Amino acid sequence: MALSHAERFTRLSALLTDCEPFWRTLPFHHPILPWATRYPELVRKLKALTDQDVERLQADSSADSPLCSRLPVAELAQLTSLAPLSRDPEPLPRSWNLHIGGRKWQQIEAFVAHVETKPAQHQVDWCAGKGHLSRVLARRLGVTVVALEAQENLCREGRVLAQRQDAPVQIEQQDVLSPGVERWLRRGAHVNALHACGALHQRLLELAVQTGSAVTLAPCCYQRIPSEEYRPMSRLGRDLARQHGLHLKREDLALAVQETITAPRSDRIARARGNAWRLGFDLLQRKLRGTDDYLPLPSLSHGRSPPSFEAFCRWAAAQKGLPLPAHCDWRVLEGEGWRRYAEVSRMELVRHLFRRPLEIWLVLDGALFLEEAGFRVEVGTFCTRAVTPRNLLLRARPPAVPLAAEGA
Repeated sequence: MALSHAERFTRLSALLTDCEPFWRTLPFHHPILPWATRYPELVRKLKALTDQDVERLQADSSADSPLCSRLPVAELAQLTSLAPLSRDPEPLPRSWNLHIGGRKWQQIEAFVAHVETKPAQHQVDWCAGKGHLSRVLARRLGVTVVALEAQENLCREGRVLAQRQDAPVQIEQQDVLSPGVERWLRRGAHVNALHACGALHQRLLELAVQTGSAVTLAPCCYQRIPSEEYRPMSRLGRDLARQHGLHLKREDLALAVQETITAPRSDRIARARGNAWRLGFDLLQRKLRGTDDYLPLPSLSHGRSPPSFEAFCRWAAAQKGLPLPAHCDWRVLEGEGWRRYAEVSRMELVRHLFRRPLEIWLVLDGALFLEEAGFRVEVGTFCTRAVTPRNLLLRARPPAVPLAAEGA
């Protein structure tokens, strides 16, 4: 028998609480993890993994996992197994993908196929960017789509693209977190949001309840919230959080979006090198400062990384005002960083087991918020994870507005 959203959410809440020591602590920050001394056999199994095993488990943490002996791998896999909400999408005209990147086009094509609506229904694109989704929806449904976007330059570019393609899109510069955004919604409207982040999709769900709007939402970047701690949206979520003492900080929410399975191989290699260098510097700074504490460094945008490990360490030391010794064996220290990176990659597999459970817990919290307001809600996937790891979809209709009458 299929689990209800509340049943799935309740069980995930208990498991996240019971297993909190395994996913809360960052191996990157701690050479010895708090749980490692209690489970030496688990540590031994992780360290014995080959690089191929690590890569396989990073892609699918439940497949033939060495964690099964200590952690509820099978139950987590069952609770996070969600079916696609609709059949495979029918291809859209290829001419519609002009100015849209290949993977973004695949995401839009899959998303649009899951939008259940009537042609006459008032359509809104929430956080529209340049209006790529808006143009496709407008052409497919034959209606004008109101596209809301906060950045003026994106609105300007979006209007040019819509005009060139003769797509009926009305692009409005609108910060969806500002007062007055509700004027663009109304009962019977349908709001579409493809990868709206954190507070942006939370605001959408709140306004859907206030206005009686239908929603098709693929959420993203759950950690982008203004508060340091996540406050569950649903009553059940707040009750269970109190019952279990489950407090999720903003940094915890970032765990849900840490996959890099769609990144180009060159980017993954560069990311591994950057992490190994940071870990090498971490070993050095602990010795120099005489303290066994992690020292966070600023992030570096793509292409701005120093050309060598020594240059990276000098940059990092300058960022923290830390004097370096006159002589340092950079080759040996870089090798220690790579060895530390290999160990961290294996210990991180424990946290990775909880990425999808946490993400589904967050999406279900929003779904339950709508259900508690009388909405009919579906949660599933709209594409494969090869197209995007953020492939969860929430589809909701307000109470007393049957689908057949929504466009009236």
